[in-house]
Amino acid sequence: MTRQDDMQAPGRVRPKFTYDDYLALPDDGRRHELIDGEHFVTPSAERRHQELSLRLVTAVSGFVRRNRIGVVYCAPLDVILSDTDVVEPDILYVSNERSEILGRWVHGAPDLVVEILSPSTRKVDEAIKRRLDGRVDVTQYWIVDPELEIVKVYRRADDGSFPRIAELARESADTLTTPLFPGFALSLSELFA
Repeated sequence: MTRQDDMQAPGRVRPKFTYDDYLALPDDGRRHELIDGEHFVTPSAERRHQELSLRLVTAVSGFVRRNRIGVVYCAPLDVILSDTDVVEPDILYVSNERSEILGRWVHGAPDLVVEILSPSTRKVDEAIKRRLDGRVDVTQYWIVDPELEIVKVYRRADDGSFPRIAELARESADTLTTPLFPGFALSLSELFA
C-alpha cells in the first residue's frame, strides 16, 4: 500500500483528503482508501489472498444467511466512517441491529471487519486500519495472515478498549469461533488448505 504524496515544501502541512476528494479519484482498478484524511492506494489482490477471502466469505455468509442475523460483504465496498475515513475492508459483517448503516454504501462501523494481509498491506492493516477500527465502533477485527497461517482476533471490551484476544494458528489446529456468531466454527486447517 502506498501513500499518495504531493511534493511539498518542508514544514508545510499536507491538507487532508475528504470524502468529496475521494469521490473524484479515478476508477483505475486499485483500492483507494482514506484514513485520517491520508490517501492510501493498494494494487489488486494476489491469488492466495482471493482464495482465503472466498473461503471466509463462503463460511461466514453461509452461517449469517442461515441464521438471518445480518449481511456479509466483500471488497470492493466503501465503508464511510467519517468525512476523512473511507475504507474498503476485505470482508465485513453488519448485524441486523446495525442495519441502519446500510445504504448505497456502508455509512458507519460494521460489527466485524476482516483484513487479509498481503506484502503491500501488512503494515497498514496491522497498525493503521486496526487503530482506526479501534477508534470507531467496530466490535471485532480479524487479521488473516496467509504467510504465517494465523488469524489475530481483536475484540471491543466493555471498557471500550480494543485488545487482541486471540492468535489462532493452523499449526496448532486451532478453530475460529466468535460470540458474534454463536455456533460458528471454522478450522484454520480448512481455511488455509
